Amino acid sequence: MFELRRLRLLHELALRGTLAAVAEALSFSPSTISQQLAQLEKDAGVALLAPDGRRVRLTEQGRILAAHAARALDLDEQARGELESVRAGARALAPVRVAVMQTAALAIVPVALGLLAERSPDLRVELVEMPPERGLFELAARGVDLVIAEQYPGHTRAHADGLERETLGTDPIHLAVASADPARALDDLRERPWVMEPAGTAARLWAVQQCRAAGFEPDVRYELADLSAHARLVAAGQAVAVLPDLLWAGAPAPVSLLDLPGRPTREIFTAQRVSSGTRAGILAVRRALRDAFPTPAR
Repeated sequence: MFELRRLRLLHELALRGTLAAVAEALSFSPSTISQQLAQLEKDAGVALLAPDGRRVRLTEQGRILAAHAARALDLDEQARGELESVRAGARALAPVRVAVMQTAALAIVPVALGLLAERSPDLRVELVEMPPERGLFELAARGVDLVIAEQYPGHTRAHADGLERETLGTDPIHLAVASADPARALDDLRERPWVMEPAGTAARLWAVQQCRAAGFEPDVRYELADLSAHARLVAAGQAVAVLPDLLWAGAPAPVSLLDLPGRPTREIFTAQRVSSGTRAGILAVRRALRDAFPTPAR
């Protein structure tokens, strides 16, 4: 018989690509991962891994077993969720680990945690801040149970098998300039220094496209993941930016907000694994997040 914990290691290797990455994600040593996968090979009776330079890769048999491992992990999670759903009381609920982006941590999560404290006081919720791209990957890899992510207009995120989404609401996006700045539209900012999120993020790609559609390439002088730092640079008159309203968490913005063409909004959504659909703790957290989603105010 195959041990589920060893099957998970093979599944993780198929997703993350290296033994070192698996070891880091699961807080094991690479030698421990190697030993467990070697035992899995003995259990399978076939070679699952092959040398590939200084790394290893999955053999054809390894890829086949990794696919079965994913299904086995799904079935295990479904079974645990169904058992959890019929237990009495919140004390029986498994902890829920949530990957959140910064604006959700500011504007949605505090209210949601307050609601959960009233509704399910014994439910343990763990938060980790991650950009949506990484959060969705970790969700598929079972590093987290729930993700709060974003999708920008015209930039649809890829749908991964085994994950399902639920829209929380929409969040207006505005140009942000210093309060005394005379600019009134995007075209007025073509010669200004910009602050944007790191290259490769959906937010950065979308913001750059808005500038290009207006006929110029933005001078991205500052690249920061922290949107609060964006706002401070803008307020100090050192940069301009594209920022979502959730950043202000219902408080007055310390900068001037200008409309972008078409008055775009981004979609805020939660995602979970389909196999965790019966977990009562996750359902409680998603319900609290829905109820906590604010109406952004300028």
